[in-house]
Amino acid sequence: MDLQQVKQRFGIIGNSAKLNYALQTAMRVASTELTVYIQGESGSGKESFSKIIHHLSPRKHGPFIAINCGALPEGTINSELFGHDKGAFTGAVDNRKGYFESANGGTIFLDEVGELPLETQSRLLRILENGEFIRVGSSKVQKTDVRIITATNRDLITEVDRNKFREDLYYRLATLPIAVPPLRDRPGDVSLLFQKFAFDASEKYRNEMMELTMDAEQLLMNYRWPGNIRQLKNIAEQVSVLEEGTHITAEILRKYLPARAENNLPALYNDQTKDSDVSERDIFYKVLIDLKKDVSELRKVVFGMLDNPESREEYTEKSKPAITRFIPQETPKDKVKYIHTQESDTDDDYHQVVIEDQILTGENEVLSLEAKEEELIRKALSKNNGRRKKAAKELGISERTLYRKIKQYGVEN
Repeated sequence: MDLQQVKQRFGIIGNSAKLNYALQTAMRVASTELTVYIQGESGSGKESFSKIIHHLSPRKHGPFIAINCGALPEGTINSELFGHDKGAFTGAVDNRKGYFESANGGTIFLDEVGELPLETQSRLLRILENGEFIRVGSSKVQKTDVRIITATNRDLITEVDRNKFREDLYYRLATLPIAVPPLRDRPGDVSLLFQKFAFDASEKYRNEMMELTMDAEQLLMNYRWPGNIRQLKNIAEQVSVLEEGTHITAEILRKYLPARAENNLPALYNDQTKDSDVSERDIFYKVLIDLKKDVSELRKVVFGMLDNPESREEYTEKSKPAITRFIPQETPKDKVKYIHTQESDTDDDYHQVVIEDQILTGENEVLSLEAKEEELIRKALSKNNGRRKKAAKELGISERTLYRKIKQYGVEN
């Protein structure tokens, strides 16, 4: 079975390089008995990979049991996984098989394995080592033949350092890791997934099929998707049920995207101009944060020099910030601001200060956002040796936006 057949059989949509690599790894490891550790964020589709591995393996005719370890009550988790004997605890009125016993000859998928308590981790380690387990309330050792696939959205190495996860168990589970990419790393797949989910919703609820406009596709590609595929599916269904018409625009989508998208793009945004887009907002916020820090430091430096003129020359030679300087003779007069000291009213006690193409006016600064934006673009291009694609990715903007900004500011690279 080739890659496209696997995608079609298991409903996998997308063609990003990271997704294809993860799928190919799962296909290769399926025929082995290796323990597989699937890494990925919540909602990225980790369970689909466990099903692919099971159904392409020699165990495909055996049982497949998927368990969310985080949903099992801590007091009964050992009973759920390994079973119990009659009278083992209050309410144990009969013998009960656990999941590992029920999955004998098949595959068991432990999602959110990082949520397991340490005692349960010890029991799981024993199964991995020799296939043995003991029911709760019993002393009889039993055997099971299961293949274990695990997944988590936690960093288990960090959990090991915090003594929340057994180190020996981690290395037994991570025999072969598979990294499932988050949706934000698959921007080209987002619109395809949205259309698929919207089509399914229209079929289910007998609504008219909708299509995405170009600005809506761009918004979906730029959004960070903290909830990954699960979040995208929910929004596609909401739009299909609540909206009328045949076209979905960016304006419509913004009503459904949460205002907070982790570190990246706030989706609820009252766009005042036709030209602005989501990508430009991202660099705008970065500029504002950096600019605020620079201005705060600048205020301390400048007024510190005015209060102590003797230290001014030494400071400017050794440690003056890159954004401040005293006015050279050729500086245009309209870029100069005279700041008066309190010791005297004579003109000699006025000091001239300039901040690049900005003017310092005591408590009220006139700030140039464009200058800071241009500076960030130049730094990104220099850092990436003029490679615009990488510079755009580091700035968090689209390559098209970067081209426009380079032309606007006359940046050479």
